[in-house]
Amino acid sequence: MNTATSQPTGTQPPPTLLPDALLRRMDLPGPRYTSYPTADRFVEAFGQHEYRQALRQRAQGAMVGGAAPLSLYVHIPFCEQLCYYCACNKIITKHKSRGGEYLVDLQREIDLHTAEMGRGQAVSQLHLGGGSPTFLSDDELAHLMSLLRGAFRLLPDAEVSIEVDPRTASRERLRNLAAMGFNRISFGIQDFDHEVQVAVHRIQSFESVRELMAEARALRFQSINADLIYGLPKQTPESFSRTIAQVAELRPTRVAMYAYAHLPQRFKPQRRIDDHALPTAEQRIEMLRAGLSGFVANGYTYIGMDHFALPEDALAVAKRQGRLHRNFQGYTTQPDCDLISLGVSAIGRVGATYSQNAKTLEEYHDALAQGQLPVVRGLALTRDDLLRRAVIMALMCQGRVEFESIELAHLVKMREVFADEFEQLQTLQEMGLVEVNAQEIQVTATGWFFVRAVAMVFDRHLQADRTRERFSRII
Repeated sequence: MNTATSQPTGTQPPPTLLPDALLRRMDLPGPRYTSYPTADRFVEAFGQHEYRQALRQRAQGAMVGGAAPLSLYVHIPFCEQLCYYCACNKIITKHKSRGGEYLVDLQREIDLHTAEMGRGQAVSQLHLGGGSPTFLSDDELAHLMSLLRGAFRLLPDAEVSIEVDPRTASRERLRNLAAMGFNRISFGIQDFDHEVQVAVHRIQSFESVRELMAEARALRFQSINADLIYGLPKQTPESFSRTIAQVAELRPTRVAMYAYAHLPQRFKPQRRIDDHALPTAEQRIEMLRAGLSGFVANGYTYIGMDHFALPEDALAVAKRQGRLHRNFQGYTTQPDCDLISLGVSAIGRVGATYSQNAKTLEEYHDALAQGQLPVVRGLALTRDDLLRRAVIMALMCQGRVEFESIELAHLVKMREVFADEFEQLQTLQEMGLVEVNAQEIQVTATGWFFVRAVAMVFDRHLQADRTRERFSRII
């Protein structure tokens, strides 16, 4: 494949040239497509029995012809302090003993998985998220890694990553994490402006984060990520531009810049945020523009949606070579593979199924105490789901859908099965976001900044249900 023509990377327009009218028109809610169908479509008819069957089928496939390496995710739900913007599944507590109790449940869940699949399944990617994984002590994290290594076989070149709250980290902690085998690290920054930090109840200094990033670089972590959020209370385009400049100065290898989704009716902590302190739609657009132009001007490659990476980072290399993939953690260089997810509310994928664990610690613990996997809902994908997932992921990751490859893999005719969708694409083509010909759909350089909107055209569930306010906004 000629990636120079299939990828819009090399022809990105300067973000400052994105028309205001287009930015405003694209300021609408929509899924992030870490999966298709999205998690809001999961059903309670899919439970632990269906999940066990999927695990057994994987194990049988591995015995017959081998299986692709697994991806592992472990959700650590605990945080010491509440961040008002947060929409994650978390438990606020200062009782450190809860971490040890949680590890007992995680061990039970791991054992139930190995009972179905056997021990020693190869793992190419491991990620600890939350909550705050660094709520656990170093000894507890080391114990967790020992449990995982005892049940699974981490490959020598496996990506082993952890999310770190800078407020719970030190240089010594980072050295210990490196000794445990973590080779990728992500720092939750959100914003460096003090007034914004007070408004969202998350205060951390630029100096402390700079020290931690310098130590992570000295320890040769292969990837250092920084998370930012725009659209927070008290933010202004000017203050956010200062944060962008400070982050660029720190030189993380990757940056994720998310749009804040204010949904207080769904997420109780957000009710503590003063609606009147939120920036206007016009200010959010200026913040997005500042982020796009600021990071590109500082040498970062725009990966897609809200992700940036330095040109030498593996994610940027994968983008140039057309090897991007996408899973529940976002963009990744790892090939499409099964994802075993452990812990409260964790979402996994095995074969043509998705599953999600219980969202409360009590329900999660009770299921494990009874020897049951804590899966409470999920989905077995239909042929239509698999077809649309292939199209959506091709758009999200490659910016291109080749009709021949989709038609051969799914035994369909694109123009026939997606007749309505091609009509909708005409509007996006007139807007300059896509180009459609007899062989392919190609996202344009401008369209790459709004790729979620292009993918939404092929989302059958979303097209049937116009109630989209449960999703974050594209801008």
